[in-house]
Parts: sequence; C-alpha cells; structure tokens
Amino acid sequence: MHGLQALARARTASGDLENAIHDHLLYSIGKTTAAASLADWRMALSRAVRDLVVDPWFETTRRIYAEDRKRVYYLSMEFLIGRLLEDAVLNLGIEDHARRAMYRFGVNYDEVVDDEPDAALGNGGLGRLAACFLDSMSTVGVAAYGYGIRYEHGLFKQRFREGWQIEQPEDWLTQVHPWEFQRSESVYPIGFGGEVRQKEDGRTVWEPAETVLAAAYDTPVPGWRGRWVNTLRLWSAQATQVYDLEPFSRGDYLAAAAPAVLAETISRVLYPDDSTPQGKELRLKQEFFFTAASLRDLVRRFVAHHKDIRKLPEKVAVQLNDTHPAIAGPELVRILVDEHGLEFDEAFLVARGCLHYTNHTLMPEALERWPVDLMWRVLPRHMQLIERIDEAHAVSTHAANQPRPDSVKIIDGGNVRMGDLAFISARKVNGVSALHTDLMKRTVFRDLHALHPDRIVNQTNGVTPRRWLAGCNPALASLLTEAVGHGWETDLEQLKVIAPLADDAGFRTRFSKAKQTNKDLLTKYLKAKLDITVDPTAMFDIQIKRIHEYKRQLMNILEAAAAWNEMKRNPSAPFAPRVRIFGGKAAPGYAMAKLIIKLINDIGRTVNADEETRDRLAIVYPPNYNVSMAEVLIPAADLSEQISTAGMEASGTGNMKFAMNGALTIGTLDGANVEIRERVGDENIFIFGKTADEVTEAREQGYDPSAAIAASPRLAEVVEQIASGLFSPEDPERYRALVDNLRGHDWFMVCADFDAYYAAQREVDAAWADKNAWARSAVLNTAPMGWFSSDRTIRGYAKDVWEVDARV
Repeated sequence: MHGLQALARARTASGDLENAIHDHLLYSIGKTTAAASLADWRMALSRAVRDLVVDPWFETTRRIYAEDRKRVYYLSMEFLIGRLLEDAVLNLGIEDHARRAMYRFGVNYDEVVDDEPDAALGNGGLGRLAACFLDSMSTVGVAAYGYGIRYEHGLFKQRFREGWQIEQPEDWLTQVHPWEFQRSESVYPIGFGGEVRQKEDGRTVWEPAETVLAAAYDTPVPGWRGRWVNTLRLWSAQATQVYDLEPFSRGDYLAAAAPAVLAETISRVLYPDDSTPQGKELRLKQEFFFTAASLRDLVRRFVAHHKDIRKLPEKVAVQLNDTHPAIAGPELVRILVDEHGLEFDEAFLVARGCLHYTNHTLMPEALERWPVDLMWRVLPRHMQLIERIDEAHAVSTHAANQPRPDSVKIIDGGNVRMGDLAFISARKVNGVSALHTDLMKRTVFRDLHALHPDRIVNQTNGVTPRRWLAGCNPALASLLTEAVGHGWETDLEQLKVIAPLADDAGFRTRFSKAKQTNKDLLTKYLKAKLDITVDPTAMFDIQIKRIHEYKRQLMNILEAAAAWNEMKRNPSAPFAPRVRIFGGKAAPGYAMAKLIIKLINDIGRTVNADEETRDRLAIVYPPNYNVSMAEVLIPAADLSEQISTAGMEASGTGNMKFAMNGALTIGTLDGANVEIRERVGDENIFIFGKTADEVTEAREQGYDPSAAIAASPRLAEVVEQIASGLFSPEDPERYRALVDNLRGHDWFMVCADFDAYYAAQREVDAAWADKNAWARSAVLNTAPMGWFSSDRTIRGYAKDVWEVDARV
C-alpha cells in the first residue's frame, strides 16, 4: 500500500498528472485543448485523479481477501457525498500538483472544482453522516462497502418563487459521472408481489409477480493519503426487458415502454411523497430493492470464499442506517431458509448475528410503519417471516420468564412497526449521542430495552475533519498545522494543543483573521449567487438544517422579528450587527415546513427593506442548500444555531462542524449539544431552554402556549404582527394556520422557550462586543473537537458493534 502511494506521488510530482489530464481530454473526452469547455477539463482532471485511486483500491481488495477480513456493509437510503473531485485531491495529497497542472493548461483549478454538481443522493444529516463514515472507514482501515440507491434525480432542487419553495428535478446525472464504474456482472433480479408456494419437498418458494433488475455502480472511496480505498456500491433499477414488443408492433409506444418506466421509477427520486397509496408503495419498493440487492451481493461474496453459510456472522457485519433497510431481517432469513436450506430458528440466529441497527429518532411517529395489507401485497413471503419473527420473539421472552408486553409487537394495529422489527432482528442497537441513547432506553425502546438490556449501546456521531476542516477551511487548517504540526487530520485530538493558545493575543488575532477570510468569501458568494450585499464584519448567525418544526427555524425567525421591533423602538440598544442566514429544504408534502420557509422569506423581505435597521440586521435564505453550500457557510459562521426542542434531535452533526471551525453554539441541551458543552465549557457556549425532562413534564401537565404568549410581550407582538398580515400585506390570512398552531398547540415548545432564547441572544450580543473574549471562546470551541471526529466514532463501532479490525 505504501509503495503504491509513493508511486502515485512520484508520478504526479514528475508531471505525469499533466500528461494524464491531456490524454483523458483527448482520448476519453474527445476534445483538444483549444476546444475544451470547463466541463471537459473537469472530466479530464477527474479521470486522471481517479486513475490514481484505482491501484490502491485493487490492493485494498487483495489485502482484504488475503487476510480474510471481516467486512462491514453499511446500508443507507442516503449518501450525501457532495463533490468528489476536490475531496479525492485532498485525500491523495495532490492539490498542489493538480493546481499546477491546470495552470499550465491555462485553466483555473477552483473553477474546475466548482463546476462539479453535487451528487443528489441524500437529504441532510443522515446522508452526510453516512458519507463521513465511509471516509473514516477508509482512513482507519475498516474493510467496508457502502450500499445505497443510485438516484437519477435524488432529492429535489429547491428554488424560491415569491418566497415559496418550488421543487424541481435534480439533474446531477445529466452529465457523465466520472467517479463510478458500472459492474455489469453484478445484476440481481428483485421481486415484488406474487405468490408463496410449498413445494413437494417441503421447501417454500416465492414466485414474484413483478421483477426488476438491480444493477451495480461502484465508486471508490479513498481514505487519507490513499492508503486504503473502500467501495460505495449504488443500485440502479432496470427493467427485465427494455420494451414490450407486442404493443410496440401495433403502435402503442407508451404501453411498450411501460415496463422500463415502472422499473426505473424505483431509483428515480429520493423519498417520493408517501401521502398517497402509490407513494407508499413506491417508497416500500425502494427500501426493499436496495436492501435485497445488497444482501444478495454480500451473501454471494461470502459463499464464493467460505463453505458454511452458518458462519456468516464471523465475516459479515451489516449496519442498518435508520429503519429504511429494516426489511433486511426477514430478507436475510428468507435467503438463508429458502435458498440455503436452514431451518427458521437457526436462520434467524445467523441473521441476527450479522445485523446491527442505528436509531436516529426519538419520535415514535418517525419510526416507519407499513400497512399490513400493503406488505402482504408487495412482499408476501416477508410478511410470513415477519409473523414468524414476531411469534418467535414472544416465545423466547416467555421462555425466559419475561412476559412480552403488547407495546413491543412487530405487527400491531394493522401495521408493521419497522423500528421494532429492526431492534428485534439486530445483535446491537445504537444511539448516536449520549443523551439520545439514554432517552432511547427510557422512551421509544423502553420495553424492548427491559427485555434485552445488553443490546443498546451508544456511538456518538462524528464528522470527518478532512472535508469539514482541512478541505473546506484552508485558512484555519494552515494555522492549525503551523501550531500543532501535521497529523491532526487523522488524529483530531492533537488540536488540544491549541487550547493554551487561546490566551495568546497573537494566535487569537490570526485565528480571527482566518475566520474573516472565510466571511469575506461567503460575502462574495452571496453577492455572486443571489446579488445580496451583506456586511462581512457583522456577526454571521447561521442555521442550516432540514426544515422541520422540531428544529425550530420558526423560533429563530420569530426572535429575529422581535429583535427588529426592539431595534426600531430603541435605536441605541446594544444589538450586535448580524447577518442571519437560513438554509434547508422542506419535504414536498410538509405543508407547515413550507409555510415556515415562506415566513422566513417574508420577514426577511420586510426587515431587509428597512433603512433604519439595515446596518444591524439582515436575513438571508439562499435556496438549494447542499454539501457544497455548507462548505462555504460553515467556515464563515460566528454563531451556530442548534435550537431543537430538547429530547427530539438525536445527535446533530452540523453542531460539530460549526464548533470545529470556530463558531460558538447557541442551543438547547439536546443531542450532541450536551457533549459539546462538556468539552468546550459552559462559558464558551450559550445554552437555554427547557431540558428533555422539562419538555415531557410540561406536556404531561397540559402546557398552554397561549399563556406563554400572553406572558411574553415581545412574542405576543410578533405573533400579532404575523396574524395581522404585517409581513404578508398582499395576503393577510396567509399565516392563519401557523398562528393558530402557535396559540393552540405548539407541540415543539416554541412559545415556551422563546423568552429564554431571546435572553440568550442578548448574551450573544454582549459577548460579541468583546472581540478578544469572543476570539478566545472560538479557539476553545475548535481545540476540544477531537472527540467529534468520525474516525473516533468508527473505531467505536469497530470495537463495540461490528467486532472488526481497524488497521491500514
């Protein structure tokens, strides 16, 4: 491995990268240097860099087989991988060579990198976590495959029309994706519907009524310096026949193409709207499609080199990222029983020995449930096995003198509860922060935890410091390297060394200068993308998340409006100049979330037009938030908004990225905020609001939001302004549903926490006024972030969950 790395570096250093770029431009793209477009140069550079990954990729595979390594298979509906060219160049350590090569061709390297579209394979934290984990598994040397869906359009492209979210198809695959390799030999038939029969020899046979093909596309995932390269395998749905010849021959061309259209729909869009029966069925088919293909693939790989299928858990660890692949339990049992002849009880033990489940939510309604009739229609054999699993679990608990409560039935009330299925089918179940894991045991899985007290473990999330510090923040990264030396990229705990430098005036000045460099870049970005001019010396206050009521973007914009009101009443009040930036998408069927987006844009329109306050407050909402935008926003942030209703955010990873890049956090004691506070200290974070236990207690005692509004003149004023149409004069009734919800329901405790949030924001204003103290706190946010490296998380999974080697 190290020899291949040295060879790759020698080739790039000797100018071979330049020759490779030229050859790919000529022979792969079919363009001369004179005729090449920016996209052509990007394709040529991408292929030249990809070539440098292939040898260590093959060497990694050879080593895994030679050492007979146990492999991890990470199943996720989302892999929010972002742009791959810059990431690969960073991990290989060849940025200087790439820049020099492009310069010799007279091409701007940064423009080439920016030309790459984001792969639209995810939505938010779930998908970005999976991408960070792939990076870390390659960096620490875990033998791993990522498995997901190769979405043709993925999540929608967000646009705003008069402040309303508009969804448009994402077109990332309209161009050739230069990082993937199609594996035509790895194609599996995946069935739906049909009948289940008993054969004369007693075997059960499932005869699907509909079959699609899962075709594999592989993307190499290099770790730091390319010493270990794992694989992301994505499945594309294809028809078993391109078209039906009989209707084609009679001129019915639409009917002839129907089989292909229906099959390809499965891998067309991430998270189709499931508010209709057709949408529910499509989403279920998506989940089964990629899970079944992945399991068939890993079993094929195992049996090619091992004889006894019963020993599958010794060489295979499957991680289910949320409930989307929870059908893996019955599907793996089906493979073992129907295709390999095991008895059910033994098959279930083998399957459970392989499977592990990560829970990401404490909201019972967010744990997937599928109607029983839909499951019988789409997956009849699996429903049989789910019933067997449910029954076997009940029998086993009774045999252990632990009567099973009805609350842990997999099949209940006409639904299959996928969270319970995943838990019962898994060897280990993990939460993603210390608080979340504790609450799992006390809330959503309380009864299952009582039956299986050793099954739940904690693995606090992390993020890769390569992309989220070394890559996206070169100004700060170079300062850190100067302070602590090389090596922190793979051992982030080394950053502890800079903690004492928080009291060094010179270091604080340089740290603040790096932050200002990033703020200047974001200012130029907003001007170029949106034609918005903001003050780069103002506080950049940023909340970037999926739009959801529990994440409380609503509370953020209500507080911004209240601050605006106070600025107008008292122009001399010590409000810090702020640019409040929002980013995130609402699910197409989530009406309240889309209304909140419109409110943010309406209030922003009003506030930004006010000449009296323009120099102290601006509200900005760039559309189509994605990984590439995050790479610009996060390094520039002064204040990180992590304000979810306590007890509802499992972990968060944006909170880690912001703190790692020297932003201070304002937040509730929720998710990983708790662990961030433990490491940065109470004096370097702004915590407010009810705790998880206090939220539960308030709900149980009959929380009255109208009373909370009445007790808060500032909140009451803003709510009345919204209700009266101040921010929507063209449609005064626009926010009636939102206002009624705040006054009468407010499940997410926006009104209950508002005054505490407002007070905390005034503490932020006061802290900002002392630039030396703020810079000191910023340094002391970056310094202890080693705990939040995804390398640490993956080593924890390797030891406590998967029981695999982690060594390069």
